[in-house]
Amino acid sequence: MPPLPEPLLLSPDGRFAVVQSQPWMAEALEAIQEASFPTLSREERMTREHYLAHMRIFPEGQHAVVERATGKVVACSTDFRTRVDFHHYLHRYLEAVAGNWLTRHDPEGDWLYGADIGVLPEYRGQGLSKLLYQARQNLVRRLGLKGHVAGSMPKGYHRYAQAMPIEEYVHRVVREELVDPVLSIQLKRGYRVYGILPDYLEDPSCGNYGVFVVWRNPEVGW
Repeated sequence: MPPLPEPLLLSPDGRFAVVQSQPWMAEALEAIQEASFPTLSREERMTREHYLAHMRIFPEGQHAVVERATGKVVACSTDFRTRVDFHHYLHRYLEAVAGNWLTRHDPEGDWLYGADIGVLPEYRGQGLSKLLYQARQNLVRRLGLKGHVAGSMPKGYHRYAQAMPIEEYVHRVVREELVDPVLSIQLKRGYRVYGILPDYLEDPSCGNYGVFVVWRNPEVGW
């Protein structure tokens, strides 16, 4: 294993470090994607080649979590810079991420867009997604951006789809009456729901819906 770059963040117990993703990690990042989104359509999953392209286009926006004792890459996130028209926020995932190649990255964009986040199943429940969201928000602050946006996958919706529309499900998750494995985590990290994204992606776990979530940088006026 090549030497790791300087850690951007450490977990409270020191076991894990967030670093900028490196080319030698690409296969491990693809494996994390496969394990994190087993029901996502094949064309919407990121591959080794996609991750390598991301590192060339916007290296600062690519984060990996490494287990320090073993050097194993166990979690990751992908972000790019963009501009957001909140009056016309409806979009599809593949359009936003340019078919997962991130060629719509705007070096002058004033928002960070969260394209991907995943944790290996055997490493979940250890606060690794929290570390990645912290790293993303730190990047927003460092670049002086307005905030961070993402199309959240409400992956628990399939259990309730026959009983309620997506709007009610999201409302109940926001009110903490229901727990969603993705959206609830983002809400705890300070994100707020802006709207529903129909046909955001192709995944039965969320009924193909996305939830447009926004975290605003408290250090920047809007």
